Amino acid sequence: MPLPIALIRSSLFALLIGWAVLLSARAELPAANPRQTWQMLDYIAVDYAGAVQDGRIVAPGEYAEMQEFADTVRRQLAALPAKPKQPALLIQADRLVALVAAKAEPTEVAALARGLADAILASYSIGVVPGSPPEPAKAAALYAQQCAACHGPAGHGDGPAAAGLDPPPIAFTDADRAAQRTPLALYEVISQGVPGTGMASFAGLPEADRWALAFYVGSLAYSPQTRADGEALWRKNVEVHGRIPTLEALTRTREADLAATLPTTQAHAIVAYLRSRPQAVNEPVAGAGRFALARQRLADSERVYAAGDAAQATTLALSAYLDGVEPIEPTLAARNAALLREIETAMAGYRTQIGRRAAAADIAAQATQINALFDRAEAVLQDTHTDTTTAFLGSFTILVREGLEALLIVIGMIAFLRKAERRDVLPYVHAGWAGALLAGAATWAAATYLVDISGANREVTEGVSALFAAAVLLSVGIWMHQKSLAGRWQQYLHAKLSAALTRRSAIFLFVLAFVAVYREVFETILFYIAMWSEQSSGAILAGLIAGSMVLVAVAYWMLRMSKRLPIGQFFSISSVLIAVLAVVLVGKGVAALQEAGWVPQALIAAPRIEWLGVYPSWQSLLAQLTVAVAAAIGFLVNTRTSRALAPGDPS
Repeated sequence: MPLPIALIRSSLFALLIGWAVLLSARAELPAANPRQTWQMLDYIAVDYAGAVQDGRIVAPGEYAEMQEFADTVRRQLAALPAKPKQPALLIQADRLVALVAAKAEPTEVAALARGLADAILASYSIGVVPGSPPEPAKAAALYAQQCAACHGPAGHGDGPAAAGLDPPPIAFTDADRAAQRTPLALYEVISQGVPGTGMASFAGLPEADRWALAFYVGSLAYSPQTRADGEALWRKNVEVHGRIPTLEALTRTREADLAATLPTTQAHAIVAYLRSRPQAVNEPVAGAGRFALARQRLADSERVYAAGDAAQATTLALSAYLDGVEPIEPTLAARNAALLREIETAMAGYRTQIGRRAAAADIAAQATQINALFDRAEAVLQDTHTDTTTAFLGSFTILVREGLEALLIVIGMIAFLRKAERRDVLPYVHAGWAGALLAGAATWAAATYLVDISGANREVTEGVSALFAAAVLLSVGIWMHQKSLAGRWQQYLHAKLSAALTRRSAIFLFVLAFVAVYREVFETILFYIAMWSEQSSGAILAGLIAGSMVLVAVAYWMLRMSKRLPIGQFFSISSVLIAVLAVVLVGKGVAALQEAGWVPQALIAAPRIEWLGVYPSWQSLLAQLTVAVAAAIGFLVNTRTSRALAPGDPS
């Protein structure tokens, strides 16, 4: 639909402001980076034992480095942005400097250094987490190219360049040292290097390669048999999953962390397996049911909340729903939609209770209720007699539900341009929706073969794009309503439309068509990936074809109807429909950002009507009410202005 240049500029400006607000709400940019401080503390914890033994200096060069690092940690902590716990951190840093100067026992220095490092992570997020599970096996060639010259082909620290280095390169096969290091520490060394040594920074490598290298070198100290033993333990011992619930937790886990609750040999084997196959932390436990991942994340959330970490509890609760429940939604919705709504409402209530800092007993009771709902859902999904019908209905419903909103927007633009006799602009709209389909195909390939798109990322993409489309549609609806009251349509179209539809406006139409369609394609593809199975593939494809036929029929009917309507009436009806769609999209956008944890969620007693974007939270309902009132005010102002300007109007 054509937009005046001023309207386009205001919409784009509003979008930029919205992005700035979202980014400022999600990101904190400290004046100093705590990553190097954390890295030096890890280095002290591991290497101090090689410099001091029994109160004596056994490696003067190494000891001088420990002193330098301890002093640097103290200075850098003082330079970091002020935090409530910063004074306590500085006191610990002063004690660390004193212990190193006094040649204290390595166990005491290591404990203090690690405690201080953990405290820094709690106060200053270093923001280093793999975007997707690393693939250590693919890093072997990279290691041979970049690392083997110093560290040796097998990681023994005996490469051809090792003889000329002081201190000598690290032997990755040293089991004691490997047990003390975390993949995060190895990643930081690879990324930043180690001053005063031959270890240079490899920050020029892609981040994914650096993570893969970190896990690869961290696994060189473990034998294939140890990894196999670890795999068996990981699959059999479900409780240990709570110790390493996420990929982020794995990057910060040492053997000693697991050995606190497991036999040392078992901790050794599990770490060996997970460092060689880090994606295992994101895989459901075999034989634990369709909701295994959701149950695991929920239990982890309950545990960390009881320990006082409400922020991590919220993150895990979101993952329980987004990564553990939402991929199963299409199948469960086709069999028992009411039960699915109960699960969604109960899990939203659980997150709300965490946000309100409810008592741990109340959180546990809510978790018990959710697990009971999971039990009911498992029973529903175990019924295999209707698998074919369920797969067909799920596939059909997903496509029609997700495609209809995008269809309304795109067909509306096409119908208007045809009415306005501006077919020269149609290629921009067609390029927009066609480009969205191609981008969707690329998303499918990436989600299937390259990366694991998390539920939170999915909801953020859907939420931001929905709010963008809602803002644009609201302004378009008010503009169209104004023109529907102006009269003299043919004169307006021929005299004004050419100026309104400049090249910039046409490009904006391309962007709107792309965003509207890609938002739906993105969600649809991820749903299909989640529900796909070889046994039901035929039914899923049949549902896809049937849904496509319905969408084509709806598009044909809409275009036929638009041709029959007088242009003034077409604008009047379209303006109302567009305003309603803006209300729907803003409700869905806010709900998506709530599910991603970007917007708080306070539940109220209200119905949940997804196709209207109505969700039982006052934030989403208030956003919808705001858009509806804005549209109503715009329509009212348009009507009064039209009457005031009409010739012969007695008013």
